[in-house]
Amino acid sequence: MRRKVYLSGPITGLTYEGCTDWRAYAQQWLADLGIEGLSPMRGKEYLRGKGLILDGSSAVISNFMSQDKAIVTRDRWDTTRCDFVLMNLLGATQVSIGTMIELAWADAARVPVVLVMESAGNIHEHAFVRELSGYRADTLEAGLDLIGSALARRAA
Repeated sequence: MRRKVYLSGPITGLTYEGCTDWRAYAQQWLADLGIEGLSPMRGKEYLRGKGLILDGSSAVISNFMSQDKAIVTRDRWDTTRCDFVLMNLLGATQVSIGTMIELAWADAARVPVVLVMESAGNIHEHAFVRELSGYRADTLEAGLDLIGSALARRAA
């Protein structure tokens, strides 16, 4: 069975490209190791060019996959069925409620979390975030390396 990594991180307040560029990079990096990266943005290409993604905006809720129930159901399923969660909080300017819920789901399911966040100054710096993350890196590449070290040998 192919290993899976859920790519968690802020979406609300970003453009489609702002929340998919790093995920596409991570997916390619993981694919090179035979690991599948699960993006919460898959199947949501209709958001490309729509500007900022805002919670409850008409551009979002007009499509079934962006309705509240569908978002929560798939993101919870992905978070709890994967081998790791890669949580990228680099550069966050507002707290991502959805990402924090995913952190709790991962912990409840005992899915290890690799937290990628600045060493100081991030708005998500909090005891719960620090303690529920099994690993921490301050660059995306370092976080991917941690996952690769844990899964690559078993991914083939």
